[in-house]
Amino acid sequence: MESLDDLLKLAEVAHGHLCAGQILGVRMAMLGCKQLGINDPRGRDRKRLVTFIEIDRCATDAIGVVTGCRLGKRALKFRDWGKMAATFIDLADGRALRIAAKESSKARARELYPGIENKNQQQMRAYREMPDEELFTEEWVEVTLDAKEFPGYKGERVACDVCGEGINYDRFLRRDGKTLCFACANPGERYYRPLSGESLEKVPGSVTNCRCS
Repeated sequence: MESLDDLLKLAEVAHGHLCAGQILGVRMAMLGCKQLGINDPRGRDRKRLVTFIEIDRCATDAIGVVTGCRLGKRALKFRDWGKMAATFIDLADGRALRIAAKESSKARARELYPGIENKNQQQMRAYREMPDEELFTEEWVEVTLDAKEFPGYKGERVACDVCGEGINYDRFLRRDGKTLCFACANPGERYYRPLSGESLEKVPGSVTNCRCS
Protein backbone atom coordinates (compact mmCIF):
# COMPACT_ATOMS: atom_id res chain seq x y z
CA MET A 1 0.00 0.00 0.00
CA GLU A 2 1.13 3.56 -0.68
CA SER A 3 2.44 5.79 2.10
CA LEU A 4 0.22 8.09 4.15
CA ASP A 5 1.54 11.14 2.31
CA ASP A 6 0.90 9.63 -1.12
CA LEU A 7 -2.65 8.60 -0.19
CA LEU A 8 -3.37 12.04 1.25
CA LYS A 9 -2.36 13.59 -2.06
CA LEU A 10 -4.75 11.29 -3.90
CA ALA A 11 -7.51 12.08 -1.41
CA GLU A 12 -6.95 15.81 -1.80
CA VAL A 13 -7.28 15.55 -5.57
CA ALA A 14 -10.43 13.42 -5.32
CA HIS A 15 -12.11 15.59 -2.69
CA GLY A 16 -10.91 19.01 -3.78
CA HIS A 17 -9.09 19.96 -0.58
CA LEU A 18 -7.30 18.40 2.36
CA CYS A 19 -8.81 18.64 5.83
CA ALA A 20 -8.82 16.84 9.16
CA GLY A 21 -11.67 14.60 8.08
CA GLN A 22 -9.73 13.50 5.01
CA ILE A 23 -6.77 12.54 7.16
CA LEU A 24 -9.00 10.58 9.53
CA GLY A 25 -10.60 8.79 6.59
CA VAL A 26 -7.30 7.86 4.99
CA ARG A 27 -5.87 6.58 8.24
CA MET A 28 -9.06 4.71 9.12
CA ALA A 29 -9.04 2.91 5.77
CA MET A 30 -5.32 2.17 5.99
CA LEU A 31 -5.84 0.62 9.41
CA GLY A 32 -8.81 -1.44 8.23
CA CYS A 33 -6.88 -2.82 5.27
CA LYS A 34 -3.84 -3.53 7.41
CA GLN A 35 -5.83 -5.46 10.01
CA LEU A 36 -7.53 -7.52 7.32
CA GLY A 37 -4.25 -8.21 5.55
CA ILE A 38 -5.37 -6.46 2.37
CA ASN A 39 -2.22 -4.88 0.99
CA ASP A 40 -3.34 -3.80 -2.47
CA PRO A 41 -7.05 -2.87 -2.24
CA ARG A 42 -7.12 -0.99 -5.54
CA GLY A 43 -5.06 -3.61 -7.36
CA ARG A 44 -4.84 -7.36 -6.99
CA ASP A 45 -7.07 -7.33 -3.87
CA ARG A 46 -9.74 -5.07 -5.37
CA LYS A 47 -12.47 -7.73 -5.33
CA ARG A 48 -11.93 -8.73 -1.71
CA LEU A 49 -13.18 -5.63 0.06
CA VAL A 50 -16.62 -4.21 0.83
CA THR A 51 -16.89 -1.15 3.07
CA PHE A 52 -19.84 0.24 5.02
CA ILE A 53 -19.52 3.93 5.85
CA GLU A 54 -21.71 5.72 8.40
CA ILE A 55 -21.36 9.39 7.48
CA ASP A 56 -21.53 11.50 4.32
CA ARG A 57 -18.64 13.79 5.09
CA CYS A 58 -15.04 14.31 3.99
CA ALA A 59 -13.79 11.04 5.43
CA THR A 60 -16.06 9.08 3.11
CA ASP A 61 -14.26 10.30 -0.01
CA ALA A 62 -10.91 9.50 1.58
CA ILE A 63 -12.01 5.97 2.48
CA GLY A 64 -13.08 5.41 -1.11
CA VAL A 65 -9.69 6.57 -2.39
CA VAL A 66 -7.74 4.18 -0.16
CA THR A 67 -9.98 1.14 -0.52
CA GLY A 68 -11.06 1.55 -4.12
CA CYS A 69 -14.63 0.87 -2.94
CA ARG A 70 -17.22 2.85 -4.87
CA LEU A 71 -21.00 3.11 -4.84
CA GLY A 72 -20.98 2.42 -8.55
CA LYS A 73 -19.09 -0.82 -7.95
CA ARG A 74 -21.56 -1.79 -5.19
CA ALA A 75 -18.56 -2.19 -2.89
CA LEU A 76 -19.30 0.94 -0.85
CA LYS A 77 -22.40 0.78 1.35
CA PHE A 78 -23.78 3.94 2.99
CA ARG A 79 -25.65 3.98 6.27
CA ASP A 80 -26.76 7.48 7.27
CA TRP A 81 -25.95 7.24 10.99
CA GLY A 82 -23.90 10.44 11.34
CA LYS A 83 -20.93 8.62 12.84
CA MET A 84 -17.29 8.89 11.86
CA ALA A 85 -17.06 5.14 11.48
CA ALA A 86 -16.66 2.45 8.85
CA THR A 87 -16.72 -1.33 8.68
CA PHE A 88 -14.31 -3.14 6.39
CA ILE A 89 -15.26 -6.63 5.20
CA ASP A 90 -12.93 -9.16 3.61
CA LEU A 91 -15.07 -11.20 1.23
CA ALA A 92 -12.37 -13.86 1.05
CA ASP A 93 -12.94 -15.09 4.60
CA GLY A 94 -15.90 -13.05 5.91
CA ARG A 95 -13.94 -11.18 8.59
CA ALA A 96 -15.22 -7.69 9.34
CA LEU A 97 -13.67 -4.88 11.36
CA ARG A 98 -15.56 -1.78 12.46
CA ILE A 99 -13.41 1.28 13.18
CA ALA A 100 -14.72 4.48 14.77
CA ALA A 101 -12.98 7.78 15.44
CA LYS A 102 -12.57 8.58 19.12
CA GLU A 103 -14.17 11.78 20.38
CA SER A 104 -11.15 12.18 22.65
CA SER A 105 -8.90 12.66 19.60
CA LYS A 106 -10.02 16.30 19.33
CA ALA A 107 -8.98 17.06 22.91
CA ARG A 108 -5.72 15.23 22.34
CA ALA A 109 -5.03 17.40 19.30
CA ARG A 110 -5.49 20.50 21.48
CA GLU A 111 -3.06 19.08 24.02
CA LEU A 112 -0.44 18.34 21.39
CA TYR A 113 -0.65 21.66 19.54
CA PRO A 114 -2.17 24.36 21.74
CA GLY A 115 -0.29 27.03 19.81
CA ILE A 116 -2.20 26.36 16.58
CA GLU A 117 -5.35 28.48 16.81
CA ASN A 118 -7.08 27.17 13.70
CA LYS A 119 -8.91 24.01 14.80
CA ASN A 120 -8.72 22.31 11.42
CA GLN A 121 -4.99 22.97 11.07
CA GLN A 122 -4.47 21.81 14.63
CA GLN A 123 -6.30 18.55 14.01
CA MET A 124 -4.68 18.01 10.62
CA ARG A 125 -1.23 18.09 12.14
CA ALA A 126 -2.15 15.96 15.14
CA TYR A 127 -4.07 13.35 13.13
CA ARG A 128 -1.05 12.77 10.93
CA GLU A 129 1.08 11.91 13.94
CA MET A 130 -1.14 10.35 16.60
CA PRO A 131 -0.95 6.56 16.98
CA ASP A 132 -3.93 4.52 15.82
CA GLU A 133 -4.96 3.66 19.36
CA GLU A 134 -5.41 7.37 20.18
CA LEU A 135 -7.46 8.01 17.06
CA PHE A 136 -9.70 4.97 16.75
CA THR A 137 -11.58 2.18 18.43
CA GLU A 138 -11.53 -1.21 16.71
CA GLU A 139 -14.10 -3.97 17.01
CA TRP A 140 -14.33 -7.25 15.15
CA VAL A 141 -17.95 -7.66 14.06
CA GLU A 142 -20.17 -9.99 12.07
CA VAL A 143 -21.81 -8.63 8.93
CA THR A 144 -24.35 -10.69 7.02
CA LEU A 145 -24.36 -9.75 3.36
CA ASP A 146 -27.41 -10.89 1.45
CA ALA A 147 -26.66 -12.25 -2.01
CA LYS A 148 -28.14 -9.12 -3.62
CA GLU A 149 -25.65 -6.94 -1.72
CA PHE A 150 -22.56 -8.45 -3.35
CA PRO A 151 -20.79 -6.39 -6.02
CA GLY A 152 -21.32 -8.95 -8.78
CA TYR A 153 -24.97 -9.69 -8.10
CA LYS A 154 -27.31 -9.59 -11.09
CA GLY A 155 -31.00 -9.76 -10.25
CA GLU A 156 -34.09 -9.44 -12.35
CA ARG A 157 -35.05 -6.05 -13.71
CA VAL A 158 -38.71 -5.19 -13.32
CA ALA A 159 -40.90 -2.15 -13.93
CA CYS A 160 -43.01 -0.40 -11.32
CA ASP A 161 -46.71 -0.84 -12.02
CA VAL A 162 -47.40 2.76 -10.94
CA CYS A 163 -44.65 4.98 -12.37
CA GLY A 164 -43.34 2.57 -14.99
CA GLU A 165 -39.70 3.13 -14.07
CA GLY A 166 -37.26 0.21 -14.15
CA ILE A 167 -36.00 -1.25 -10.87
CA ASN A 168 -32.75 -3.16 -10.31
CA TYR A 169 -31.33 -5.38 -7.57
CA ASP A 170 -34.65 -6.45 -6.04
CA ARG A 171 -35.40 -2.95 -4.75
CA PHE A 172 -39.15 -3.35 -5.08
CA LEU A 173 -42.19 -4.53 -3.15
CA ARG A 174 -45.08 -6.79 -4.09
CA ARG A 175 -48.37 -5.42 -2.80
CA ASP A 176 -51.91 -6.41 -3.77
CA GLY A 177 -50.61 -8.18 -6.84
CA LYS A 178 -48.61 -5.16 -8.03
CA THR A 179 -44.88 -4.53 -8.31
CA LEU A 180 -44.00 -1.20 -6.68
CA CYS A 181 -40.79 0.80 -6.48
CA PHE A 182 -39.97 2.14 -3.04
CA ALA A 183 -41.06 5.67 -3.98
CA CYS A 184 -44.51 4.57 -5.11
CA ALA A 185 -44.91 2.08 -2.27
CA ASN A 186 -44.19 4.78 0.34
CA PRO A 187 -44.88 8.23 -1.18
CA GLY A 188 -44.55 9.94 2.19
CA GLU A 189 -40.94 8.79 2.46
CA ARG A 190 -39.81 10.09 -0.93
CA TYR A 191 -36.88 12.50 -0.90
CA TYR A 192 -38.59 14.40 -3.73
CA ARG A 193 -42.08 15.77 -4.40
CA PRO A 194 -43.42 15.50 -7.95
CA LEU A 195 -44.55 18.84 -9.37
CA SER A 196 -47.12 17.21 -11.62
CA GLY A 197 -48.55 19.44 -14.31
CA GLU A 198 -46.27 22.39 -13.57
CA SER A 199 -44.16 23.78 -16.36
CA LEU A 200 -40.43 23.70 -15.68
CA GLU A 201 -40.31 27.32 -16.86
CA LYS A 202 -42.52 28.25 -13.92
CA VAL A 203 -40.34 26.43 -11.39
CA PRO A 204 -37.15 28.52 -10.99
CA GLY A 205 -35.79 26.26 -8.27
CA SER A 206 -36.76 22.78 -7.17
CA VAL A 207 -34.61 22.50 -4.03
CA THR A 208 -36.07 23.95 -0.85
CA ASN A 209 -33.98 25.17 2.07
CA CYS A 210 -30.83 24.67 0.02
CA ARG A 211 -27.66 25.83 1.77
CA CYS A 212 -25.28 25.23 -1.12
CA SER A 213 -22.67 27.93 -1.52
